[in-house]
Amino acid sequence: MNRGFGLATLRGWGQKLVAPIDGPLMLISGLLVLLAIGIMGSASPDRLNAQLVNVAVALVIMRVLAQIPPQRLMHLAVPIYLAGILLLIAVALFGDISKGARRWLNLGFMRVQPSELMKIAMPLLLAWFFQQREAMPRMRDYAVAAVLLLLPVGLIARQPDLGTAILVLAAGFYVIFFAGLSWKIIIGLGLAGVAAMPLAWNLLHDYQRHRILTLLDPEKDPLGKGFHIIQSTIAIGSGGIFGKGWRSGTQAQLEFIPERHTDFIFAVFSEEFGLFGNMILLILYALLIGRGLMIAANAATLFSRLLAGAVTMIFFTYAFVNMGMVSGILPVVGVPLPLVSYGGTALVTLFIGIGILMSIHGNRMLVQK
Repeated sequence: MNRGFGLATLRGWGQKLVAPIDGPLMLISGLLVLLAIGIMGSASPDRLNAQLVNVAVALVIMRVLAQIPPQRLMHLAVPIYLAGILLLIAVALFGDISKGARRWLNLGFMRVQPSELMKIAMPLLLAWFFQQREAMPRMRDYAVAAVLLLLPVGLIARQPDLGTAILVLAAGFYVIFFAGLSWKIIIGLGLAGVAAMPLAWNLLHDYQRHRILTLLDPEKDPLGKGFHIIQSTIAIGSGGIFGKGWRSGTQAQLEFIPERHTDFIFAVFSEEFGLFGNMILLILYALLIGRGLMIAANAATLFSRLLAGAVTMIFFTYAFVNMGMVSGILPVVGVPLPLVSYGGTALVTLFIGIGILMSIHGNRMLVQK
């Protein structure tokens, strides 16, 4: 009797422990993290232990988020957004300056980068906003949503941090798009953006202009501004079909690839595992995005659908921008390869997104009254 009770109790605890965990999503994420640990052992072995700690912390936070129902997340949307805006204003007024940018806020016992919070706060708020207007969003609703989005994007771009500003802008735009924004408006905004490029050029910082010019002609300054792109494209091309093998890439091991453990880790991976390895990496990202969109399609409420769709597409944006800049088809903007690049802040942010997806999946049968 006691034995049966003990087994039943343990079984119940086990079910509670894994209940919110989506198996396919966890498997895909786990494979990407294992791949990241392997390539980190080649790109920067001295940082491997620190990255393992980052992974452990991110997994714990993911587990916590997976247990929070979407309804509670919806109630937290406005306070989290307002807190993020206040922190961004505090950064603009009192933030620490490092390498010419004011991005960090010193709290005494730790430094925080509030712009990272907005990657999650932005889709949370806009999903809540359109949930309140579920019946039929009007044009002015989209206009208000755009203002809510552009406020933090402008504060982040002013730091300056163009990479994070792009990610926050994309996260918010996905919510607005999934909420039903007309293609005519999207095309019109795109054309207006193209027409405004000369004005936007004058608003860019000098280093941002240099990055765009370097993209167009990296050979103009091969030992300076063009060094990153030239070395990364050499590494990608030299990998061939099957790569040179783990820890056998000359560009990486001879330290020709700058930031090889963070923004340019894809170049290290490409050199060592070639086109075949890149195809596996792309398949894993495609499966991750596909699973996320499936969770969004089966979500119980509009809030959950919009949030899940936006969070999923953030992974696409990370991967597309990083691979594009490392391959030389996009300017270098400092966006890491999702779940692969070294760094705790971005990894935690992405696993928060995975935790939110698991929460939405676990509560997919609930219908709000």
